[in-house]
Amino acid sequence: MFDTAEQLDDILPAGLEGRVVRTVGMTVAAAGFPAPIGAVVSIERHAGAPLEAEVIGFRDDLTLLFPFDDLAGVRQGDKVRLRRTKNWVRVGDGLLGRVIDARGRVIDGRPQPALPERTALDRKPPNPVDRPRIDTPLSTGIRVIDGLLTCGQGQRMGIFAGSGVGKSVTLGMMAKYTSADVNVVGLIGERGREVNEFLERDLGPEGLARSVVVTATSDEPALLRVRAALVATAIAEYFRDQGKNVLLMMDSLTRFALAQREIGLAAGEPPTTRGYPPSVFALLPKLVERAGRTKKGSITAFYSVLVEGDDENEPIADCVRGLIDGHTWLSRKIAARNHYPAVDVLPSLSRLMGEVTKPQHRETAGIIRELLAAYREHEDLISIGAYRKGSNRTVDLAIEMLDPINGFLRQKVDESTNVEGAAAALEQLRQLCQQKVNKQVAA
Repeated sequence: MFDTAEQLDDILPAGLEGRVVRTVGMTVAAAGFPAPIGAVVSIERHAGAPLEAEVIGFRDDLTLLFPFDDLAGVRQGDKVRLRRTKNWVRVGDGLLGRVIDARGRVIDGRPQPALPERTALDRKPPNPVDRPRIDTPLSTGIRVIDGLLTCGQGQRMGIFAGSGVGKSVTLGMMAKYTSADVNVVGLIGERGREVNEFLERDLGPEGLARSVVVTATSDEPALLRVRAALVATAIAEYFRDQGKNVLLMMDSLTRFALAQREIGLAAGEPPTTRGYPPSVFALLPKLVERAGRTKKGSITAFYSVLVEGDDENEPIADCVRGLIDGHTWLSRKIAARNHYPAVDVLPSLSRLMGEVTKPQHRETAGIIRELLAAYREHEDLISIGAYRKGSNRTVDLAIEMLDPINGFLRQKVDESTNVEGAAAALEQLRQLCQQKVNKQVAA
């Protein structure tokens, strides 16, 4: 049945053909080929196998194609044939525990699974009035997030950080320890060596068993990097529609935007903010809005955002921050102290924490934030010994509570927790804090 479907895809659109006129960079221009945008085509090379490409736009009377692979062997006059007008990926429970590429092909060396269904890559987000309210917490397995930045099932969060501060390790811990039914991990634009490192070191057999990993490395064409993000989202939607609570993790949304910038500029779009064409800022909300809760299930999404030069206001970070339901900042300064996860609590925020936690949990989390803020404000004076004890009772308490709080914020890679465990640990901090306040009052 699978072979028959593939043959039909090849046979039905065979009537539409064109010819290669020229190439500009990675773009191929075809004449006499009025295929729709998003259609998948085949360029018949005289030397080598046919090259698949996608229609990305039009210029004058020519159709612009962006290839899925290198253009070697393509020459003027090569035949272009329509393969299919819609992009889709095969899905099924057989994907669990597997690693696939941007075309949906298994690349982990094991046999191709039986996948009876397929789903479109460009599905529309759920109707906003049909989305139930998010009112149930989701355990990520990371104490600082579950305790101070609690997420709900169906929430969309960003992990903002520069390079090398622990994004991949943090996502791997989530995949292993989360309370979600299924994980879908999209590795977009990663270095080739990092894929196996993530699978073996960060994810491990336990995390992989209930995960689907979609990867497109940095050396692959921009079209495949964009497609990998769409494939990961489409697979997450499939499992959500089966009634599952899905955790979607994408690393990184920035490389997705960079790939779309490359495609947009190749199609002739004008560069705007820092060279990004308008299509980037149009595509980001369409992708992010597809996650969330429906009446059938939920997709809780964590999108990592690679902040260029640790600039919190660079265009992609600023755009994504306005689209999602909270953000977690990983600090290079905190990581330099060998403090992992390197979450900077003060600028981080979960917009739905108030909807999914109990009042006492929120109150205790607020006290911890106040103490961290008081210490941060007077940190320079404290470090040089210029702060005099007794000048400010809140600062005095923050100094005494710093080590217990840091003990709560730190977590080993092989250590797991949940929302209930994080709330219990916060309650212990609250009691310790109250004891120290009582001592201050007695003194």
